[in-house]
Amino acid sequence: MALPPTPRVFVDACVFWSRTLRDWLGMLYTEGGYPFEVLWTEDIMAEVLHSLRRQHPHWDGRRISEVHDRLTEIFSHGRVNEYETAGYLGSDPMDAHVHGAAVACRADYLLTLNVRDFADADDVSYEVMHPDHFLVLVDDSVPGLVYAVALAMVRYWLERGKSPDLPRRLRECECPQFAERVRRHLQEIPLEMLRLDP
Repeated sequence: MALPPTPRVFVDACVFWSRTLRDWLGMLYTEGGYPFEVLWTEDIMAEVLHSLRRQHPHWDGRRISEVHDRLTEIFSHGRVNEYETAGYLGSDPMDAHVHGAAVACRADYLLTLNVRDFADADDVSYEVMHPDHFLVLVDDSVPGLVYAVALAMVRYWLERGKSPDLPRRLRECECPQFAERVRRHLQEIPLEMLRLDP
């Protein structure tokens, strides 16, 4: 199975909250010549920053600002400004703004780790999708792009003297199927491509 041409993907805060998923979405988006559209709202961004602050109470303001600025810079064309929250029939009323924005921007997919939270929403115009499933579809559609991003990520971590265990990072953020795809891509990378310039 493959993605439709340039699908519109509305991203829930729980996905942007994960550095691993932020990195993968951002790099696939920019390195691949925008193979999908990433859509978001200021409500989503506020949730991301609130969650990061709760997890990292000792981060300085610059670090929080950098997350916000990087996301809004990379996905600058995807901000959704006008949407309604009335009429949402899902189980959690706090998800009304997510649903409303996904409908308003005519998203093909709502990307969320909390798929069950949207299971009760009827007559939705989008498909609720877990990032693991979405990233596998990206690999089905443009495997060369996933390979190129995996190589770039490995080199990034090696240059910083850290373990580039991409599959482990993906499993930790609930993406085991995509982790296996990435593991296979990594096995195809020639060792000479991983040597860092002196």
